[in-house]
Amino acid sequence: LNTEPAPRGSSFCASAWLGWDSSKGWPTRPTKAWPARNSTTRRVLPIWRDMRSDRVSMPCSTSQAECGLSAAPKSRSPSRRARSRKAPTVDSSDFEVVNPESDRRYRDYWGSYHELLERQGVTPDTARSIIRTNSTAIAAVAVHRGDADSMICGAFGQYLWHMNYVRQVLARGGLHPRGALSLMILEDGPLFVADTQVNPIPTPEQIAESAIGAVRHARRFGVAPKLALCSHSNFGNLDSDSGRRMRAAMEILDHREVDFEYEGEMSLDAALDAELRSRIFPNSRLQGAANILIFGYTDAANAARNMLKMKAGGLEVGPILMGMGNRAHIVTPSITARGLLNVSALAGTPVSLYG
Repeated sequence: LNTEPAPRGSSFCASAWLGWDSSKGWPTRPTKAWPARNSTTRRVLPIWRDMRSDRVSMPCSTSQAECGLSAAPKSRSPSRRARSRKAPTVDSSDFEVVNPESDRRYRDYWGSYHELLERQGVTPDTARSIIRTNSTAIAAVAVHRGDADSMICGAFGQYLWHMNYVRQVLARGGLHPRGALSLMILEDGPLFVADTQVNPIPTPEQIAESAIGAVRHARRFGVAPKLALCSHSNFGNLDSDSGRRMRAAMEILDHREVDFEYEGEMSLDAALDAELRSRIFPNSRLQGAANILIFGYTDAANAARNMLKMKAGGLEVGPILMGMGNRAHIVTPSITARGLLNVSALAGTPVSLYG
């Protein structure tokens, strides 16, 4: 991933350069992740007291219309941030700092939150308290009201805690979280892993939805999808829980007549080693190594993601929250400033441009 700043006269900002290394057989066409110069895409990063959000702002210091970046709600006032010795120098015209303790939109925001959730036990006092103190809820309401196009949260705290507020406010109009997808950039090419966060024990329908969503994102990156439904069972040799759910998901995909290669259920080594798979199951419909791995438990998917990141030198892009129309993404506390920049690039891409 190339995060060097693009030339000021180019059509994209820094993280538009999500291109690939052709010497390793990766796609060579760049991924147009950032909007063009005349775009007004706005992203909100609800990150409290965190220098990573400041560093994300720095490569986009051309103009707000060019970058479309809206900075995080923070409990510190702008004047206090300016006095910080470690704070990077960023032109404040490029973004807006929202101080929840004294923002002119407070009344409108808690009113919107209360209106959405008043029949789910949220009283006016509760709404006031949440919008005064909860940066994730503030960001979700900003997207709901049209003050921002997308939000990125999760740099602190637990993933499902953040997802609760994303569901409450933004899971409407056919949108709902389908799964979390991590793109792992490895020495031998990209590998997609799902579902790492959302559905602890997914149903066959949820597995099929995650598979279809992962394929769509893989195509967005210019990758020809080869999907494996992973389990401890290999093509029916074990009557395990994950094996049964994966076989049921296979039937759903067969019924939908999807337009991508997929196979399952199989162990992880069979998914990545085509020769081994051909010995176990000569009539496999999947050719070559899989580049999308769908697991039957978030425990397994998350473990695979973290092992690739920590022991195989994998660079993670994500997690990408599938099913929310690019209106919300939830990262994890281990994310770096570079990782935030990459997710912000994805968040700035209109869904209509996805494959």
